[in-house]
Amino acid sequence: MSSTSVLAAGLPCHPNLNATISSPTPTNTSNTKDGDNLVMKADGFKWRLVIAYDGTRYAGWQYQSSPPTIQRYVEKALMVATQLERNDLHLVGASRTDKGVHAWGQVAHFITPFNYDRIERIHAALNGTLPEDIRVREIIPAVPEFHARFSAQRKVYHYRIYNDTFMDPFQRHNAYHSAHKLNPAVMREAAKYFIGNHDFSAFVNASQKERVRDPVKDIFRCDLVQKGALLQFEVEGSGFLYRQVRNMVALLLQIGREAVPPDIVPKILATRDRRELAKYTLLAPPQGLCLMTVKYNEDHLQLPTGSPNTSFGRHYTINSCKLPFY
Repeated sequence: MSSTSVLAAGLPCHPNLNATISSPTPTNTSNTKDGDNLVMKADGFKWRLVIAYDGTRYAGWQYQSSPPTIQRYVEKALMVATQLERNDLHLVGASRTDKGVHAWGQVAHFITPFNYDRIERIHAALNGTLPEDIRVREIIPAVPEFHARFSAQRKVYHYRIYNDTFMDPFQRHNAYHSAHKLNPAVMREAAKYFIGNHDFSAFVNASQKERVRDPVKDIFRCDLVQKGALLQFEVEGSGFLYRQVRNMVALLLQIGREAVPPDIVPKILATRDRRELAKYTLLAPPQGLCLMTVKYNEDHLQLPTGSPNTSFGRHYTINSCKLPFY
């Protein structure tokens, strides 16, 4: 970032925000609103968000004016909280989750021309503006080198399968229902074939948005965890191609039904041909998939000098109850 900073006189402040925006060494406060120290920085200040959402109602992460997307709603909330325009925020997400896919640990970054002394109130303002199925879990000051997408080193996805004769109605939006009795042992055996460095061309769906992507990915962990009727496929990798995880799950489902043997996995991988996978299975539906964690280079997670503390939200307390008990 540039060391040059200038005073932002009269920068608008959202009336419900009341956050203090300042520099450690303000040069002038005579024109600031309510005595706040507002300091502009030429290259801007970067902020990291950790976001959770239920993707049921949305057409994925990536911005679209219509139908609604997660990025669109996050940007609208940021515009209200910061009083900046969309193009000034430069919001970028780590993973462009698909329609109907959920996230517990989506990561994004945005930029402001000013710094905050405290970020708990802007955190509260964001969650107060967002729909109930989208929540910012954390706001963290970020170093200039951090990039939500390009700094990512690993991602962890979970896919939930509810394996019973009927679907638990409380699980219907975040798990796939398989009424076929599945064999978890053979599914675990098959999952191990995905571990390692492989060309996943046979497990990617064509996408106009992803014209040039390296199909070779490292899978560090791939397992199936059973919790009663719930089977949870967990995979950690260096990156994932378009709908790769859902295609992996689709094949594991066929293996779990004992329609095909576990060693079909390396055979399909070796073909590097999506048409070969299509002979055995269709794409698994989106509602079972959730982005759990994005992992980064530790150097890019350091807090900048003079930055405010990380915000994890805040609890509200009362000193006494003024309502009588009957």
